[in-house]
Amino acid sequence: MATPLPQTQTPPAPLPLTPEQIAARKAQQQQTKTIIGAVSAIAVLILALLITAIYFLLRPETSADEVGRIRDVFIIVVGLETLIIGVALVMLLIQLASLINLLQNEIRPIIQATNETVNTLRGTAEFLSKNAVEPVVKLNSYLASIQRVLELMGLKHK
Repeated sequence: MATPLPQTQTPPAPLPLTPEQIAARKAQQQQTKTIIGAVSAIAVLILALLITAIYFLLRPETSADEVGRIRDVFIIVVGLETLIIGVALVMLLIQLASLINLLQNEIRPIIQATNETVNTLRGTAEFLSKNAVEPVVKLNSYLASIQRVLELMGLKHK
């Protein structure tokens, strides 16, 4: 008796994006490009200021009092860099938490559904092998043996 194959549910097809969603995505991409451009401009400005400061420090007529002021400015810059690095680390942790959430809540169900589908296919292949392929192979082998016997007896020509 044939056993029924387990049914799996297929996930629904993603819905097409509405014009509002497309506009929101474009606005978000534009905002991201603006932020990247601003951060790049600030980085270039800071690099230019550092190069200018090093140039003025290396001039022979620079006095010790000026060097002390520039040292103080560099200490402040290093403090600001530390603050920026701290904010970047916090943002990195938030993104990491978002990635972990994505993996747990969206990727894991997809993997589980895929695993169920593979198990169903495995069961289907075993079912077909037992109930369709084996009888056909046996029948072919019996027919081939009967044909060979008839050929040996001379009742059938090759």
